[in-house]
Amino acid sequence: MTEPSAEEAAAHAAKKAKIKAARDRMMEEKTGEKGLVIVLTGPGKGKSSSAFGMILRCLAHGYPCAVVQFVKGARYSGERDLITARFGDLCAFHTMGEGFTWETQDLARDRAAAGAAWDKAKELIRDSRNRMVLLDEINIALRYEYLDLQEVVGFLAAEKPPMTHVVLTGRNARPELIAAADLVTEMTVVKHPFRAGIKAQPGVEF
Repeated sequence: MTEPSAEEAAAHAAKKAKIKAARDRMMEEKTGEKGLVIVLTGPGKGKSSSAFGMILRCLAHGYPCAVVQFVKGARYSGERDLITARFGDLCAFHTMGEGFTWETQDLARDRAAAGAAWDKAKELIRDSRNRMVLLDEINIALRYEYLDLQEVVGFLAAEKPPMTHVVLTGRNARPELIAAADLVTEMTVVKHPFRAGIKAQPGVEF
């Protein structure tokens, strides 16, 4: 690439200065602060990965937090091992699922496991010392009606402490939950190696 001319450099600097001034004004207007209800959903990869990234950010700030896994069972999880081994004093980690629904094939057991996980989630959310509580794959439990959707939405509205963030992950988030959330991100599929016969990779998938 050739060096920009003096005129190009000056035009570029003037354009960026205008953008910076507009951004600075916008940021000055954003003064509110609250605990967020965050929904990460969609068919694409990255929902739990994103959520655990936020948990690590909380840990980096020294904030207490908690994780409740609604579907994943005893299968190895790199993030679980790391958090429990290195940050167990700051992050309570509860893996309470029985595994994927097509593996358990037991409706009563799946409902009981989801109910126990939700009871633990409520306990952790009510504790205002927790800055963030991750409800990993709770959307799956809600989709299959293992949990009462209105109870979950109502609890978040009525009992979540003002500064506690709650992150809910999983495909097919229910419209009522999306409507109640402060932040919603939908992961879409553009390309995935599984379709090309590549199995789940350590460090990427688990």
